Amino acid sequence: MELSTIILLLAFAFGLYMAWGIGANDVANAMATSVGAKALTVKRAILVAAIFEFLGAFLAGGEVTSTIRKGIIDAGMITDANVLLFGMLAALLAAAVWLTIASRLGWPVSTTHSIVGAIVGFAVVSIGVEAVHWDKLGAIAASWVVSPLLSGVIAFMLVTSVQKLIFDHEDPSERARRYVPYYIFLAASMISLVTFLKGLKHVGLEMSGQEAVLGSLVIGGVVTAIGAFAIRRIKPVGPGELREHHFANVERTFAVLMVVTACAMAFAHGSNDVANAIGPVAAIVSTVNTGEIGQSAPVSVWILFLGAFGIVIGLATFGRRVMATVGKNITELTPSRGFAAELAAATTVVLASGTGLPISTTHTLVGAVLGVGFARGISALNLRVIRSIFMSWIITLPVGAALAVLFYSMLQFALG
Repeated sequence: MELSTIILLLAFAFGLYMAWGIGANDVANAMATSVGAKALTVKRAILVAAIFEFLGAFLAGGEVTSTIRKGIIDAGMITDANVLLFGMLAALLAAAVWLTIASRLGWPVSTTHSIVGAIVGFAVVSIGVEAVHWDKLGAIAASWVVSPLLSGVIAFMLVTSVQKLIFDHEDPSERARRYVPYYIFLAASMISLVTFLKGLKHVGLEMSGQEAVLGSLVIGGVVTAIGAFAIRRIKPVGPGELREHHFANVERTFAVLMVVTACAMAFAHGSNDVANAIGPVAAIVSTVNTGEIGQSAPVSVWILFLGAFGIVIGLATFGRRVMATVGKNITELTPSRGFAAELAAATTVVLASGTGLPISTTHTLVGAVLGVGFARGISALNLRVIRSIFMSWIITLPVGAALAVLFYSMLQFALG
């Protein structure tokens, strides 16, 4: 069998494995708050994610993708095509293996940081330390602090506002009917912005920042009108009813919102993070076919399908552990708290897209859940679980790099 055929087969296998790892870890994060708050059962969460992650990855996953994720190394310094081919294979396998280990332990880690660490590892061993853009790596490391802190603060403010505006009053049901439409508007506008900025940027839909904001406000207004109508149709709880009945009625309203935000976030996530699996595969296929090393590579339909299919299978077969960690083990979630966490995460993604801040959706969502828990006091947080999560974030880059060095050396020995 020719070397090029072996490399393409390995790229197919490793790319599918990496996509599976993204599904097992990252997608579980996206659906965890809905499951933890009991807005969705695990089976329904998997079904929702399967549909919307697949659509996001397949329809908006990118016609052209960057050869080297996040421009973390200088591809111009690679003169031998085999170095890039073996390096991309090693990076895919290294990131996928680390995601498997993390998912098995229930650790929500960043798939982007996993593949970035792996690419840095192969670049250092094959080209040299000067090939790595260390300033960009520093910005990624800074995002470990910035993204969870920002989303945590926003989630804290949202939960506190819900408590003060709705739950702390004598008739929470009536207060919910009055104020929930405002939360619907915020959620619909932010999720629309996430979709415009992250989910549709690869399908030829060229939109300026102003057009994206205007479109999001229009969608927000339409969704709010529909939501307000639906809320008015919910049977009100009488003033003489127990407060627990009022609270349950309010939580039912937020549960519906959570399902909507989960669908949109799954679409945006699938369209954005599928590149972590298909980017290296596209680079390998392009290099094998042309013999040239480019800064970007076209993505064929079969590669997009490979990534989308792998993500769905990963969530369905191995996503429960990470879902349990984020949705249940950090702090106790209700639909109103889970909604606050999802809206805070979406808002942080929008702010990061607008400012160019490199963030991890995983870190952002975990930070939002921490903010929600902190609003109820430090005792509402499981500090042992949080310590394990933070530790897993810190070791993701170096572990990815070390595994990539190991697998690169093995591929050079076996195929070089």
